[in-house]
Amino acid sequence: MVQEILAREVLAQEVSAQEVSARDYIFRPMTSADLPLIRRWLAEPHVREWWGEPSEQYALVSGDLDVPAMDQYVVSTGGTDFGYIQCYDLTAWNSGFGTQPEGTRGIDLFIGEPGMIEQGHGSAFIRAFADARLAAGLPRMVTDPDPENLRAVRAYEKAGFAKTHTVDAPDGVALLMVRDA
Repeated sequence: MVQEILAREVLAQEVSAQEVSARDYIFRPMTSADLPLIRRWLAEPHVREWWGEPSEQYALVSGDLDVPAMDQYVVSTGGTDFGYIQCYDLTAWNSGFGTQPEGTRGIDLFIGEPGMIEQGHGSAFIRAFADARLAAGLPRMVTDPDPENLRAVRAYEKAGFAKTHTVDAPDGVALLMVRDA
């Protein structure tokens, strides 16, 4: 048991191109084999509500699959894939967040499986992901949920992110939230 816990902690430090395990969540690098699952999740009403038109979002997500500045993961727990997270080099994707520390990364995510929402998984896997990245030397992680997406805002707050201010994002007004190392 102690070895298993230590193994999880070691894996949580290896966050770039390898499968990452932190607590009870696995962050498996997304591949083209995952695209049908991502397409299905984007069409779920609870995802579509905040991510927008599924075909448009699918084109963006699938188009970023081989982009070096964008890390994409399928999130699972208990052997079940249930979510998606993308972590990107802020300077490559978004300059509308103002001055940020060198090396800051942005995240966007969703829980795709309807049966997994409203069970605490969002805040828990966000915290696990951010903890591992920040422990590995990342100075800051940011995200920009729609201010009206109260479920997402609460999940980020529970995961240690702080609200800063609203920003103009490509999809409209967003709430900039940050978590520092």
